[in-house]
Amino acid sequence: MATEPNEQKSRYLQYLEVVTGSLEEKRRYRQYKARIKQLPENYRTAVEAMDRYLIHTGPVEGSIAMYEDLADLFERSAADGTPIRDIFGEDPVEFVEAFAQNYPIGQWRARERNRLTSAVARAAGEDNGKEDRTS
Repeated sequence: MATEPNEQKSRYLQYLEVVTGSLEEKRRYRQYKARIKQLPENYRTAVEAMDRYLIHTGPVEGSIAMYEDLADLFERSAADGTPIRDIFGEDPVEFVEAFAQNYPIGQWRARERNRLTSAVARAAGEDNGKEDRTS
């Protein structure tokens, strides 16, 4: 049922994607989950914890590249025998937040932080030379 990128999608597939989201992203996400299942148990546990944190606090929309990069990172780390703590450092939340900031698409929190900072600067009469482009 997959279509080539240049082929016209059927009306059914167009409607289905409106309702459920991109089928291509869903396929890529399933591939990511399969890759994670192949990791050694301690790496898999760490990735699943990070995955859960990101789903609840980070970008959701358009973030499949982030998850693929996450799988790459942990596959390489497992192959090299890099200890989990060397990946995350002392503060796992700081690591995850820094990791997620590299993928701005869909980060509603980043947009809201920018909107808040811009609004406070305007309210304080400060001209920071930037427009709030998030509205």
